[in-house]
Amino acid sequence: MAEALVEIVLEQFVSIIRQQAEEGISVIAGAEREVEKLQSNFLSIQALLADAENRQVKENVVRVWLAKLKDVSYDIDDVLDEWNTELQKLKIKKAEDASNSLKKVRSFILHYLGCRPLVMRYDIGVKIKNLDRKLDIIAVERERFHFRPIIESSKEVERQIATSAIDLTEVRGRKKEKNSLVDLLLSQSSQQQVLPIISIVGMGGIGKTTLARLAFNDYKVNTHFDKKIWVCVSEPFDELNIAKAILESLTSSPSQLVELETVMQNIGRQIRGKKFLLVLDDVWTENRRNWENLKHTLMYGSLESRVLVTTRKENVANFIGTTNKILLGILPEDECWSLFSQLAIFETTNKEFEEIGRKIVKRCKGLPLAIKTLGSLLRFKREFEEWENVLESEIWELEEVEQEVFRPLLLSYYDLAPTLKKCFSYCAMFPKDYKIEREQLIKLWMAQGYLKSKDSKKDMELVGEEYFKSLTMRSFFQDFEKEEYDIDIYSCKMHDIVHDFAQFLTQNECYTIEVDDRGETELESSYDKVRHSMIKIQGGASFPSSIYTRNTFLRSLVVDCNYGTDPKIVLSKLVDQFTCLRSLSLNECSITEIPIEIKKLIHLRYLNLSWNESIKELPETLCGLYNLQTLDIRWCRNIKKLPQGIGNLINLRHLLNRETDGISYMPKSLEKLTGLRTLERFVISESSYGSKECCVKCLENFKHLREFGIKGLGNLRDVYEVKGIELNNKKNLHDLYVNFEGRMNEEQNQQLLEELQPHPNLEILILQNYSGNNISPNWMMSLTKLRELDLWDCVNCDHLPPLGKLSSLEILWIDGMKSVKRVGNEFLGIESDATSSSSSIIAFPKLKFLCFGEMEEWEEWNYGSTNRGDEDIAVMPSLETLKLNHCLKLKSLPNHIHQMTTLKKEIVGCPFFKEQRTDSWSSSSSD
Repeated sequence: MAEALVEIVLEQFVSIIRQQAEEGISVIAGAEREVEKLQSNFLSIQALLADAENRQVKENVVRVWLAKLKDVSYDIDDVLDEWNTELQKLKIKKAEDASNSLKKVRSFILHYLGCRPLVMRYDIGVKIKNLDRKLDIIAVERERFHFRPIIESSKEVERQIATSAIDLTEVRGRKKEKNSLVDLLLSQSSQQQVLPIISIVGMGGIGKTTLARLAFNDYKVNTHFDKKIWVCVSEPFDELNIAKAILESLTSSPSQLVELETVMQNIGRQIRGKKFLLVLDDVWTENRRNWENLKHTLMYGSLESRVLVTTRKENVANFIGTTNKILLGILPEDECWSLFSQLAIFETTNKEFEEIGRKIVKRCKGLPLAIKTLGSLLRFKREFEEWENVLESEIWELEEVEQEVFRPLLLSYYDLAPTLKKCFSYCAMFPKDYKIEREQLIKLWMAQGYLKSKDSKKDMELVGEEYFKSLTMRSFFQDFEKEEYDIDIYSCKMHDIVHDFAQFLTQNECYTIEVDDRGETELESSYDKVRHSMIKIQGGASFPSSIYTRNTFLRSLVVDCNYGTDPKIVLSKLVDQFTCLRSLSLNECSITEIPIEIKKLIHLRYLNLSWNESIKELPETLCGLYNLQTLDIRWCRNIKKLPQGIGNLINLRHLLNRETDGISYMPKSLEKLTGLRTLERFVISESSYGSKECCVKCLENFKHLREFGIKGLGNLRDVYEVKGIELNNKKNLHDLYVNFEGRMNEEQNQQLLEELQPHPNLEILILQNYSGNNISPNWMMSLTKLRELDLWDCVNCDHLPPLGKLSSLEILWIDGMKSVKRVGNEFLGIESDATSSSSSIIAFPKLKFLCFGEMEEWEEWNYGSTNRGDEDIAVMPSLETLKLNHCLKLKSLPNHIHQMTTLKKEIVGCPFFKEQRTDSWSSSSSD
């Protein structure tokens, strides 16, 4: 990981020197020689780092040397960032004074070359000299290790295939164990006097959790139990947190209870007399007393209930009173080969590859996780020598690694590019079984400077997507979740062994602190070395006060408040202490005020304040965070305005301001932020704010937008102002939200929609509060890449547009169209005089998800003939889910819906149909 840090530092040097030359300015004085020496030392060390990284696993002295190098590299990165920030300030000042008179400019130059800036320059110079001395010592120390330069091909992040996850359609070699486990879960005994506890025991990576999931999701198991609960336990065994997790699963709502006895009583009431299945995954404790309260409470349920435990230690199974034990053995050799060959995907006719592949599989010793890791590693290696290198690697002989499965993980890890190594190890900051949100993770990586590309014009967000896919392809992530029918992954988790491996690599550089109402977590002595930390605050706990006095060099701080806990964070103390922060996430932490001291976080790139609804304003000092890339204020509903100086955030790429209803206009300086990739809501005001307000016309310069939203489009003074946005020229725009609320009437709304024309690359379109009579702009059918269309509260539309013609549409939401009474052939896009050169027509060829909601006047959904001479019309052949919400007058459905026997349906608030969430259809209507 030191490789990535050294690379980041060297790039900082190059960037700063280039900027100084371009601007013709210098921020430091008297340290030029030290700067050159630092850069030279880093270059000489960089050439040897690959060998050092490889040797650190088995040579502790090398690990210590690398730790020293990392510490100095972090410190140098901070100083260079401080230097770079001064350059940013100068550039902004120059831009502000560009239009001033020569006299004022001269006055500014004389002022800036005076005492206060000189003190700042001297301070940076002194820091560089001190760090130069430290790096000198490290450079001398390296000589005794005799590192050898390793010439490696420049490793680029793979862009092998479009999908981001390998879909293993079946779990191999566990059919017999699964059947036995299901039988144990469903078995009944009249002699039974105690609650049966079934334990799956096996080494790490053997597939215990996978087997438990197979049984947990089995159809017969689903129908047998009244309640199913899954809790990840891990270490340490915390009775209160486990009990709360069980209660929250039973009630599907957060628990604010803080007393163990109260939680247990509530669990008892929820399960009384019911058959439940409780899975406790990854249990380590051997202390019987930890189980007593829980076991006593679980007896309130039916004796047909079951507890299923997974553990790596047979002693644990014995101590907890296991009634049935499944000792999970290694995967059979033929199943190992089947799994490996599916992942590695090579020509089975090539005997040479098959022979070496089988030898590699034997090295995995029947561990599915090891096989998945190496199969994923070799998936895109087509040279025989590359496979041979894996087989003959000395890593197989390492005795220093903590677990058997770490060896194949090391092989895969060492094959990563330096920045990818850093991205992976960064995930050690999150606790086990934590749901990691993909977009947030990418922004956190970006904030740390880990995303690199040879193409300087490439968006770092796209680089982050490639990094995430690459780590996914190597099986470092799992348990992917998507929004309904979205092609992009929303969140993922890490296998507990992979998480152990990440922590093994970081050696306390990344740390999770868990705090509950019983007191603060005891911080380890090594905590002072932590650079990235996540604080999980449970129940009614407060933010740990010791944090304010420890670890001044923290670069990432993510605070996870359990279901809106009020942690009482003194933010002014926090920003005083952690001035090195690159990332600060305080999502839903009951923050009430952002202190003016926020300006001290000059290194900050990522600031997440979302869901803090008590915040009323953002201080102007926040606009001094010149390095900020992401500002997330979503669901901060009481913020009244954005700061006037927001245009000084010259590096801002993502302004996430959805559901900030209190903001009534956009400040004038926003027009400077032409580098934005995300602008979730551009607000057009109801009244004029004069020179304070940013005009719509400035949006023509926002060429890089990928996600964009407009609120109050109907407040424009003239319909044709919308042309000034030039959406049709924004080829990168894939996600567009438009809210038409405002002063304009129905006819003007229709004109607005026509003039709004986006670029054909658009993939997601949301239209809300449109008051026109129809939604049929001339450009709509040109959106050949549109995957999702949402039409919300278009109350005056009395018929639906011909959406069946949209060839790529997969998701369609229609909600609040209160004037529609009938849906017919016009919806499919079938005109009576249509002709086709094809013998068949498909309406909605790719539609998978369809939802109608709040359609108060809708009575009929039917089509005319779907046969036209020689032409057959197929309707929604790919549809998987249909939702109907509060369609009060709808009485029947088209025949093609009835014929879809596998269609998933959800019906709520439709009097003529029974409410259901099953895969079968029921109707109470007479027909």
